[in-house]
Amino acid sequence: MSDDIQSAILDMGKKARAASYELATLSAEQKNNILRAMAEGIMAAETEILEANAKDIAAGEANGLSRAMLDRLLLNSKRLQAISTAVREVADLPDPVGEVLSEWTRPNGLRIVKKRVPIGVIGIIFESRPNVTSDAASLCFKTGNATILRGGSEAIHSNRALAAAMQSSGAACGLPENSIQLIPFTDRSSVEHMARMDQYLDLIIPRGGKGLIEKVVSTARMPVIKHYDGVCHVFVNDDADHAMAINIVLNSKTQKPGVCNALETLLVHKDVASSFLPKLATTLTSAKVDMRADEASLPLLQGASPAVEDDWRTEYLDLILSIKTVSGLTEAISHINAYGSHHTDSIVTQRESDAMRFMSEVDSAVVMWNASTRFNDGGEFGFGAEIGISTDKLHARGPMGLAELTSYKYLVYGSGQIRS
Repeated sequence: MSDDIQSAILDMGKKARAASYELATLSAEQKNNILRAMAEGIMAAETEILEANAKDIAAGEANGLSRAMLDRLLLNSKRLQAISTAVREVADLPDPVGEVLSEWTRPNGLRIVKKRVPIGVIGIIFESRPNVTSDAASLCFKTGNATILRGGSEAIHSNRALAAAMQSSGAACGLPENSIQLIPFTDRSSVEHMARMDQYLDLIIPRGGKGLIEKVVSTARMPVIKHYDGVCHVFVNDDADHAMAINIVLNSKTQKPGVCNALETLLVHKDVASSFLPKLATTLTSAKVDMRADEASLPLLQGASPAVEDDWRTEYLDLILSIKTVSGLTEAISHINAYGSHHTDSIVTQRESDAMRFMSEVDSAVVMWNASTRFNDGGEFGFGAEIGISTDKLHARGPMGLAELTSYKYLVYGSGQIRS
């Protein structure tokens, strides 16, 4: 069976490579028209997609999926309309392909142009949410990339229906064949075969739990863009406005606790711990946040429990917050760089010099000053949409919009020059 899966996936890769060459020739207007056709095609296939989703929901209930997981899996008319709207919004975004990044002329008369181009073929491996199928496919297509998608087994029927609707409706408007392909197998070996297919895949992006990402990273023969954890911090400095700090902490932790840019560890300057933490404890208790505090903070936080070493490295994805009192800015920076995941970290301070030092020395993809960590998001950054958030340093870092789904090449214009 594994050999059959490998052969099928290799064939998909070969077809995707051929499609990528055709995609690179499409104009921005052609791509936008195709995306709008896809958006209409999703709604035209509403009955088929919702029937497929009902199969996934029934299987999920039978397999004991949690209520939260079932909710992430569920599609209805309203959610399908949102998926369609999101595809249409991608069509309205500026197309980065073809953008001239820089150009110059050498003393010998050679003109050199650095220009954005598609990456080629991108593999996306994801879990649970069917909307990732349409999000990933539309973003990759907008940037001229062919896409091979591998979703989780729990959403296999929904993913198939969505991908089929996008490919068929797009094809009627000029979408090259095999531009969007969904791996139909739920066998785990399909992930390994996909990750080893470096002759066809230029990039692979895993979106899901740490186990999935570690599996892809350990197997992949092509570049991987990912983030493992979101152990995000807020540091409340000694001069911070307390009302502002409480609002930022509350929003960062509770606005949507089960996401990668939610706050997990709060650091508080020792000089304001006694005045700030009791007020914060009242707010967090009202929000049903479980507080885990170090020895210095514990007496100031009514209802808190003692923190252990593992708490400083844990991405809770829940209403749990670890809290530590630190001696000052230097210790806060050291703690974040030692225990954080290089995702999102924020300082609350009125002192610009401290903010600038924090933003310079904290080694994370996104560093903030007087703002909630929840703003690390492609939509909030004005990208319109995102494929995910990267904590890598190459080739993309932070929220990945359309520009991060492109590469570049150099075009050299001569008039007969030869090198001596």
